[in-house]
Amino acid sequence: MLAKIHRFHRRGSLNYVYRKGQITRSPYCLMRFAKGKNDFYRIAVVVNKKVAKSAVVRNRIRRRIYEVIRLQADGLLTNQDIVVTVFDDRCLTLPHQELTSTIRRQLEQIAKTDK
Repeated sequence: MLAKIHRFHRRGSLNYVYRKGQITRSPYCLMRFAKGKNDFYRIAVVVNKKVAKSAVVRNRIRRRIYEVIRLQADGLLTNQDIVVTVFDDRCLTLPHQELTSTIRRQLEQIAKTDK
């Protein structure tokens, strides 16, 4: 799980990223990102009920993505606010290596556009 400092705490921050953020997209998820006010990155993962009806499945997808981001983000991100929106349930059955490479590619795009 991500450290508390790297998670969103209020809906207003999410709304700002939804309104002002840029987008990077993969076959499984969409990442909206905006430059944050803090000196650290913050991340939220959103899995809609259309993706999976069961809360157990949605939480499992969310935990898988948080873990991949936790392992990859420290070297790439500085002060971005990122909202990951999952729109495909294949994230649940996707091999870990493929999920990692997909998310890493998106995080690298975010790091490039911020510089």
